Amino acid sequence: MKRSVVLTFPPEKSNEPITYNLIKQYDIQVNILKAKLSAGKAGTLLLQLIGKQENLDAGIEYLKLQSITCEAVDKKISLKKDQCINCGACTAVCYSGALTMNNKNWLLDFDVHKCTVCELCMKACPLQLFEINFGDDV
Repeated sequence: MKRSVVLTFPPEKSNEPITYNLIKQYDIQVNILKAKLSAGKAGTLLLQLIGKQENLDAGIEYLKLQSITCEAVDKKISLKKDQCINCGACTAVCYSGALTMNNKNWLLDFDVHKCTVCELCMKACPLQLFEINFGDDV
């Protein structure tokens, strides 16, 4: 199971090993996608959490007990594949490996399960073929 969440830390929690505890105590893989966190100041982390459903639920409960706000990121990227010219510009910025060029037919492959919704592909696509879908559209 995979979840993307935004954590908001109060200043007094900025020096604590929160992500380490998620990994060690709850067997959750943590992928830090974006961070704005400084010692002694409030901050935010955009995380991708991967693990068993019960571990994710327990880890999120732990975060709440630590006075850390945890908000689900309920969005995904979609591609208008029928309009794509397979230029590959998006693959140059896709650090997660969700966008790749198939080396047999030179067509763009998009693995939505690898996508971290960083939105870099949206800026890179010359035809603006990527869209964000929220909530029920996901």
